[in-house]
Amino acid sequence: MPHPDLERRFNAILSAHGPSLARLAGSYARDAAEREDLFQEIAIAIWRALPRFRGECSERTFVFRIAHNRGMSHLAKRRAPVVDLDENFDLPDDRPTPEQAFSQEQQGRDLFSAVRRLPLGYRQVLTLALEGMAYSDIAEVLGITESNVGARLTRAREMLRKLVL
Repeated sequence: MPHPDLERRFNAILSAHGPSLARLAGSYARDAAEREDLFQEIAIAIWRALPRFRGECSERTFVFRIAHNRGMSHLAKRRAPVVDLDENFDLPDDRPTPEQAFSQEQQGRDLFSAVRRLPLGYRQVLTLALEGMAYSDIAEVLGITESNVGARLTRAREMLRKLVL
């Protein structure tokens, strides 16, 4: 039987970070069902890792690092093609029609779709930045330098502009 404090802590983490973790899972998944499966994998991984959390980083960084690792494992299982981050991309023009522009909900879906079309390295940085994480936390979660976070974020924004304009 789980320890009550551990269960309370786990529930508090899911309460505080669940929506962000679901959005992060969505950046690794192709559809809603796959996102839900990945979110469950992330939750299980957090449950298993929680007793080993020593407070060497923020709880949020700890949780997002686990989510990132689960997302990468998920992609590896899917055998997604490896993309060179420095490759010059010819991005398609997927502008919404004027009718679609009036719907804020549609615009949100279009933006999320555009984010999902970004190469993984850029998608990761952008998703974590949109969750309000600091460069230092993003760097720790992804295992890259803060300057690399800044460079990837700048490139991701440029690519995203091309996709949504």
